[in-house]
Amino acid sequence: METTPVIFQQLGISLLLGLLVGLQRERTTSGVAGMRTFPLISVLGTVSALLAQSLGGWIVAVGLLSIVVVLALPKLLKFKQPDPDIGTTTDVAMLLMFAVGALLVVGPVEVAVAVGGGVAVLLQMKPELHSFAEKLGDADLKAIMQFALITCIILPVLPNQTYGPLGVFNPFEIWLMVVLIVGMSLGGYILYKFLGRDAGILLGGVLGGAISSTATTVSASRQALVGPMATRSAAIVVMIASVVVYARVLIEMAVVSQALLAASVGPVLVLTVLTLIPALVAWLRVRQDSSHMPEQTNPTQLKSAVVFGVMYALVLFALAAAEQYVGGEGLYAVAALSGLTDMDAITLSTARLSLSDPSVAADGWRLIVIASMANLAFKGGIAGVIGGRRLLMQVLLLFAIPMAGGACLLAFWQNPW
Repeated sequence: METTPVIFQQLGISLLLGLLVGLQRERTTSGVAGMRTFPLISVLGTVSALLAQSLGGWIVAVGLLSIVVVLALPKLLKFKQPDPDIGTTTDVAMLLMFAVGALLVVGPVEVAVAVGGGVAVLLQMKPELHSFAEKLGDADLKAIMQFALITCIILPVLPNQTYGPLGVFNPFEIWLMVVLIVGMSLGGYILYKFLGRDAGILLGGVLGGAISSTATTVSASRQALVGPMATRSAAIVVMIASVVVYARVLIEMAVVSQALLAASVGPVLVLTVLTLIPALVAWLRVRQDSSHMPEQTNPTQLKSAVVFGVMYALVLFALAAAEQYVGGEGLYAVAALSGLTDMDAITLSTARLSLSDPSVAADGWRLIVIASMANLAFKGGIAGVIGGRRLLMQVLLLFAIPMAGGACLLAFWQNPW
């Protein structure tokens, strides 16, 4: 038998793949199998294979034959009854629990207990799972399947080796960062679709920042043209979305470079607080106002993913080139330029560079701060151009505190280690 962590990993992947296929079938077919049956079948296959390591390969053949029989019986009954009940969830659950019982004998007890408990929860959540599938529109399902394309099909086939000058172009690692960013944005998008445009100012800003703070700024600025009340709401949405950017930055650094995270968490948290306080104060003044979330678009478009991958690779190359040929001033210039439209690329690039350069690991937070200040300035410009002078003045007033805080951090902040 494999080690317990490996078994949990295998079962988790099996469950997710079953849910993915089940979700698609839930939307396009009826009767046979859906979001509960497919995960049960996939996990049954995994458990059968685990058992085969101790009992022999015949157990897998028996499991497959059992599935075939279970799925064939309703077809036979259909010829005898006008409206037969062809549900198969209970039958597959029975087969799976048989395998779980056997796993209790030949495998780790905690794994078998987890599988059994998971089956019970999955069966109990029938209304919630069906409701989830029904609420997803065709565009939402397309977004999920595009993320599957980006993650499950494109990523595994990319070569995991370095090409080109300065040793920074690794197709697999670059696309892995694309998967990270698209995955975070997709999570925010799904929440937005379920909560709807009536989620309110506060939640609208949070979800907008989780998807794309720049896109949210554009959408909110357009809504600000309606009138003074819409202008106030738009400014607060932009501000709250900017707060969420720092949460994304911390997550990205935690995934790529623990050393950069340790050095940057202080300054980033300071900027977060300095952005959050004026946002909350402004929100408390208008929290009773009715406000719609800005319209959000699918963040998993393949074109957008490719564009981000190219942008990330270029920023990574520019940072490496600036470090080697220009020095610190060059790094700061790259950070300011790349931070104008997006914080993800510069954050991930800095984190990647910090893995091989201790000086970037120690002082890379300065690049993040400079990029965040440039990003605020860019969003302020968007607000002024699209939303007009009134929105520009309100956004600049709110942004003044984190901008001043960023300047003070660059001038006076010293890490305690």
